Amino acid sequence: MVIRALARRVYKLILAVTVLVLVVSGGIAFDIWRYAGASSPDKADAALVLGAAVIGSTPTPVLVERLRHARDLYRSRQVGHIVVTGGLSPEDDLTEAEASRNWLLAEGVPAEAILLEDKSRTTIENVAFARAVLAENRLASVLVVSDPLHMRRAVLIADRLGIAAQPSPTPTSRYQTWQTTLPFLAREVWFMGQYLVAGF
Repeated sequence: MVIRALARRVYKLILAVTVLVLVVSGGIAFDIWRYAGASSPDKADAALVLGAAVIGSTPTPVLVERLRHARDLYRSRQVGHIVVTGGLSPEDDLTEAEASRNWLLAEGVPAEAILLEDKSRTTIENVAFARAVLAENRLASVLVVSDPLHMRRAVLIADRLGIAAQPSPTPTSRYQTWQTTLPFLAREVWFMGQYLVAGF
């Protein structure tokens, strides 16, 4: 009897924890999804482009769409500079930041308008390490450029680091279908929960 009672308690505890995790995860997912549609019309000192993968020395399609959006922000004079971020993966020839700079230069963005942060490997590092670049160049405000579902966590990180940041998601994200969107959303729910609980 004692064993059965204990088993029922354990079962109820597991069920309660599972329901709690599902409710919290659902709330985080809804918040990420809702925020993905926000795009600031305001001007800022710089576009802060979050890093994405490079193949050898070539930006992947995901990174290209982020850079394309940053280029358009610069051309429309919504920003005066572009800060590109991302370090070197062992299999690549250039850092994400260097590959991004080269792409922007080929698109006609002047070299003096492009600033590099080339040490980071994660979203938190993208933003944290870019803060020194912004301060060094006396840039006070940024439009964060990444894919829409990345916006909520990225802007939250920037806010917590004291950066005046507004969202500017790329309108040409490579994550358009349910097959690509749902895994991205699930990953962001996990990383957002981790960041809220542990701060990393």
